[in-house]
Amino acid sequence: MLYLASQSPRRRELLARLGLAFAPLDIDVPEQRQPGEPPEDYVRRVAREKAGAGLLQVMAVAGAHVLGADTEVVLDDEVFGKPRDAADAAAMLRRLSGRTHRVISAVSLVSAAREAQAVSISEVSFAVLDAAAIAAYVATGEWDGKAGAYAIQGAAQAFVAHLSGSHSGVMGLPLYETARLLRAAGLLK
Repeated sequence: MLYLASQSPRRRELLARLGLAFAPLDIDVPEQRQPGEPPEDYVRRVAREKAGAGLLQVMAVAGAHVLGADTEVVLDDEVFGKPRDAADAAAMLRRLSGRTHRVISAVSLVSAAREAQAVSISEVSFAVLDAAAIAAYVATGEWDGKAGAYAIQGAAQAFVAHLSGSHSGVMGLPLYETARLLRAAGLLK
């Protein structure tokens, strides 16, 4: 049985595209970067911790596999998590405006017998955003709960001048890497 250690509707939607049956798990893992921790190490650690926390919930299920993921926006080595409020979202978007940032998405697949992980790193270049564009986007509320204060699958697509990497990875679950992990575990043909 496959479990997804996430309540994210985007991750559920993306994983469903692979045609596998799975059950979502509600887990609570603190997403706190340690002092001096490199961004990629942080994202990898959080994905692993989410999968591990999920596995603890389903240890009694024979053959259980748990998929955990984390996605963060990184600009100049600073990790942009989820904005606290609309003002924080606007500040993040102002900083991303006219710049290229990285989106790091890590996926961990764990079972009682094994652990595997993959990472997708994408580069996203934003157009220059004026104050009106930022205000209009923030007013949509789409930024809420999104790393870097934007959802590439929504209205923020209009901000993306160039994407090099994984569109699904920027959304929160890199499907190429996820499918590779699931195939290696014998869960996907």
